[in-house]
Amino acid sequence: MKRPLQVTLLVLSGLGLLHASLFTDLSLRFVKEGMRPMLVASGVLLLVLGVAEAWSSQKPVSGDAADSHRHDHGHGHDQDDDHGHDHSTVPRIAWLLFLPALSLLFYAPPALGAYTAAREAPKAVTEQRYFDPLPATSPIPLTLTQFTSRVQQDHKRDIGGRSVRMTGFVTPDEGADGWYLTRIIFTCCAADAQSVKVRIHGAAALPANTWVTVTGTWHPGGTLGTSSAPAALDARTVKKVAKPVNAYTDALPLF
Repeated sequence: MKRPLQVTLLVLSGLGLLHASLFTDLSLRFVKEGMRPMLVASGVLLLVLGVAEAWSSQKPVSGDAADSHRHDHGHGHDQDDDHGHDHSTVPRIAWLLFLPALSLLFYAPPALGAYTAAREAPKAVTEQRYFDPLPATSPIPLTLTQFTSRVQQDHKRDIGGRSVRMTGFVTPDEGADGWYLTRIIFTCCAADAQSVKVRIHGAAALPANTWVTVTGTWHPGGTLGTSSAPAALDARTVKKVAKPVNAYTDALPLF
């Protein structure tokens, strides 16, 4: 690839990374919050390399060096002709390198949501043997993971009959009773995303990917405190809320 195109690609890539990680929150669609500083540093480095490459191309070449360059170039051209190669143009495939750089600046891929969650099994909840007593407040703010763990692993069954409040986005379940309140969780980045879901009964589903806070009580089924108990809720209220900035964590309700 010729030097001007190398410079352009480095600068566009650097600007794209800075746009996604420093000037906007787009990077949170693809990586965890903790990786943001590394993306910023990478963007700055690419910009510095692009500027350095552009500056070096403007440096005057001494007469002896120019003669040497012409001499070497002449021999190299003969060798290329002998082997049937022409390096005077950019390989067509090299232009594809501009696509990811431009997409970061002008068209970011959509965030993961209900489409992804509906096509994968729920994230396995880590085994937990001890649970702190539930607070006296009502409704109790919980994450989806906390609710699932309480329902399926708390042998004291403290969650039974208690009013809880959770926040997530709507994942429809066509042809079934109810819909899912969902969170997608990044361990590192979008490639390892997993979903945690709680089935909601007793309330009509809002459009897919709508962020809501649901208040209700555990929907009985199986044996509470064991893996046979469903992670399900009888909804009393469903309220639309704004999508959180960092949507790919299983956080407590927004209010």
